Order: sequence, then C-alpha cells, then structure tokens
Amino acid sequence: MADFHKIDLNLLRVFQVILEERSLTRAGQQLGLSQPAVSYSLGRLRALFDDPLFIRTPDGMLPTPKAEQLAAPLGNAIASIRETLRHLERFDAATSSREFRLSMSDVGIQTFLPSICEKVQQLAPLMRIAAERVPLPEIEEKLRLGQLDFAIGNISALKPVMNSALLFHDEYACMTRKRPGLPARKLSQQKFMEFSHVAVTSTDSSYVEIDESLRASGLHRRIALRVPHFTVIPQILQRTDWMVTLPRGVAYLLNESGQFQIYPLPVELPHIASTVYWHSTFDNDEGNRWFRQLLVETLRPH
Repeated sequence: MADFHKIDLNLLRVFQVILEERSLTRAGQQLGLSQPAVSYSLGRLRALFDDPLFIRTPDGMLPTPKAEQLAAPLGNAIASIRETLRHLERFDAATSSREFRLSMSDVGIQTFLPSICEKVQQLAPLMRIAAERVPLPEIEEKLRLGQLDFAIGNISALKPVMNSALLFHDEYACMTRKRPGLPARKLSQQKFMEFSHVAVTSTDSSYVEIDESLRASGLHRRIALRVPHFTVIPQILQRTDWMVTLPRGVAYLLNESGQFQIYPLPVELPHIASTVYWHSTFDNDEGNRWFRQLLVETLRPH
C-alpha cells in the first residue's frame, strides 16, 4: 500500500494525463514537462504503487489492471482538489482566462459555437473555449473527472446521472435533393419507404431512437449509407436521390442554398430535447455557473 506521507500530489496529475494521452511525449506537452521529467515521475509512481502502471505497446502506453483500478478514485480526488481551489478564487468573467471544454456533435459545433463565441468575446474576452466531439460512452466519465465542463445535445443517457438544463425542443424532418416528380409538400409513408436513406450515427443517441420509433410504427428504412457526422450530408444528397432524417433546425441550416426539399416526417417521432449537461461536483463552481447561464441565455430561444 502506498504511504500517504510519501505522495507528491503532482504525481497524481502526471498519472491522470498519461492515462488520458497514452503517451509520455503528449503527456509532457500537456503538463509543460520534458519527456525525461515525465519518465522520472512515472518511475516514482511505479515505486509508490509497486506496479508498472503503464506498459509500452504499439498502441501507446496502456494501463495495467492496477492503473485502471486507480483511475476513478484518483480522478475523483483531483476533481475535488480542483473544485476546492476554485471555491477559493473569486471568478470574474471580464478578466478570467479560464478554459471551458464543451462536447458537441459536429452539427452542434456548427450550429451553437458561433453564437457562443460571439457572446464570450463580448463578456469575457480572455476566456478560452475547447470544443470537441467526445464519444458517447466517454462523456459521463469526462464530465465527472472535470475533463469536460459541459456536454450539449440530445443525450438522454446522461439525464439520470448529470445535472441538466433544457435548451429547446425540435422535431424531425426528412430532406432530399430537389428534382422533378417529388411530392409538393408531404410524403406518404409508402413514398418515404421507397427512398434509400442515409443514417447519421452522431455522438448522441438520436439515430437509434429514430430507427426504434420507425420500427414501432411498422416502417423499416433501407439504409444505403451510415456516416458519423452531418457536415457531409449536403454533398451526399447533391449527388444521389437518397434521403436523410434529421432535426428540422439542422435541415434548415444545411439547406441555406435552397437546393433540397424538406418534408415533415410521415410518422410521429418523439421530439428532440437539446440539453446542456454538467456534473453535480461543479454545480456551485462560480465559473461553471456563469458559463452555464451564458449557454442557456445564448442557445435557448427567446
């Protein structure tokens, strides 16, 4: 068992970053340390816990079973220390250079980020934002460990385990390239099923909910293509007769050129709840509260 009196808390941060990066070089870059310094710290960690902790492989520095066992409690400890220190600081948005990390889908970045950046520049010119697409299974842990501050989207799996604020509801529509012979305003269920479809498997769970709801209504789409993001959809639809089912607001965003036909779905689907999520550990953090209020005021329709 590690002797508490011999633990340098800086080593715990080194452990966490190596775990995240799977590379001593990248860990050093993030920590502002040379690779030899990171290697030295890793050596101290190995002696402290009497375990190799990380094994060098072609896929990077992979954690041992003991390192995986340590990951959650040490991550929670670091998050608690970080939260305690933040409580000691008075947050001033006008002068803060704090970085806020957001997880959004590609279309969320395209839709939400410009207005967020505009508002931040006005109110907090030194503040920094890091936006990324975090895989759904990783979002909960990263929010809990403080590696993410917020996740934004239709992520129903987070509702039981995270604090949240609803931004808006949207409904689904379907979209295809304009061409002769299309219905003018509405699609029948039969016509909808005649199309080949594109399924977007983005970071939230919407695509699963779409298929489940359609099957419950007795409709089975023929999926011609699965893609991981929305941004390629216009180029795909321009060159095919395929159809995509997507949030109505996203459809309008992707149809700025007016070359696509947008229809209401011929079957009722549950509405999309665009929501901002954060972990309860940071509920009373002044900066987190300020940024979360900015998100709600900026993204919630007025």
